[in-house]
Amino acid sequence: MTEPDTDWSRLHTMAVLLFGIGWAMDAFEVTLIGNVLGALSARFGLGADAMSVVLAAWFAGLMIGAAGFGVLADRFGRRRIFLGSLVLYGVATLATAAAPDFAALLALRLIAGIGVGAEYSAINAAVAEIAPDRRRGFASALMLNFWPLGSLLAALLAWLVLSALPEAIGWRVVFAFGGLIALSSAWLRRGLPESPRWQATQGSQRGALRLLLRRYPGRLALGAVLDFAEASGYYGLFAFLPLVVLPALHLPPARLPVFYLAGSVGALAGGFAAAFLLDRAGRQGTVLGFYLATAAATVVFAFATRLGAGVLMPGFALVNLLATGSWIAAYPTFSELFPTALRASGIGASVAVGRIGAMMSPFLIGAVGAKSMEAALMLLAGFWLLGVAAMLIWRWSGGIEGRGLALEAIAPEGMTETPHA
Repeated sequence: MTEPDTDWSRLHTMAVLLFGIGWAMDAFEVTLIGNVLGALSARFGLGADAMSVVLAAWFAGLMIGAAGFGVLADRFGRRRIFLGSLVLYGVATLATAAAPDFAALLALRLIAGIGVGAEYSAINAAVAEIAPDRRRGFASALMLNFWPLGSLLAALLAWLVLSALPEAIGWRVVFAFGGLIALSSAWLRRGLPESPRWQATQGSQRGALRLLLRRYPGRLALGAVLDFAEASGYYGLFAFLPLVVLPALHLPPARLPVFYLAGSVGALAGGFAAAFLLDRAGRQGTVLGFYLATAAATVVFAFATRLGAGVLMPGFALVNLLATGSWIAAYPTFSELFPTALRASGIGASVAVGRIGAMMSPFLIGAVGAKSMEAALMLLAGFWLLGVAAMLIWRWSGGIEGRGLALEAIAPEGMTETPHA
């Protein structure tokens, strides 16, 4: 088998940078929708649940793309999927700039979500298989840190464009900009190679999901629960601002970009902390520590909201710091647990389950938050505790710690195993 480079090289740097664009695009979308919701509501006459509906279409696309294209990435290779996925997203996002009505907007957000969902499975598998074993956690987490960068870019762009242009034009310009970035990035990705580990398997596995359930039920369950917990908690946190905070405190929508900017700064700090810790403190300790700290900080934040608007921005930044560190630690942890022939399928299935949580969380937060901001945040804390429970079960049952191990040692090809081996 052709082994990946043992030392860090220019290839690894380029792979992290160009794969990271996919995560930046996902963050760009989620943050952008929150920032331009006022403009979209005015243009299309949307009601109070508009953001939840738009996000639900996006998450449905992510679910379809992650599960479906994860299987295709194992069958036909990582490279075909990570090239085509950005093209699909870029074209759909560019077309969103010209959406004539709300139905077209939803359809295009669904298609764009499929493109980014395909990214989830293909690029997480590829970076794990290309990176040196001793720095695999760092490489994966560094790529994932493009999420807060994308969120920061979206907040800045929305703030600048919506301030300079009329609402009716500004939101279209922002979507067009995002589409052009994605298409340009797809062009640059042409120079990235296929995963050498995948080339050795040549799509040898068939019936990927059935094999995952039969051979790796414990690993699949861990990935699905960790992703469900973080997606529910993280996207619920982002829905908390426009759906709960603004109506409760009578803050103008123009304040949202400032909240998102503060949150993005916190997210960058949390993401880099996770990247630093994964290959030093280990996967299990890092994930468990971040999920537990996020749950605790969310509970504190729930009671701090009684102190007024002044604590909301720093509180949101702190919770976002810990929440971002949590999911950035989780993805490399469960991505490396599957054998190469099934890795993208395992990642895709885990992400698809997670998007169910992401899809329902904004609706739950809106409904609960209409009665109590504190109760809404306590609900989010409960999601993070679900991830804590999953990691504790994995740890106590002898689940493997992947720090420093070759992927073939974590999950040998063709291995049949007990659930938590």
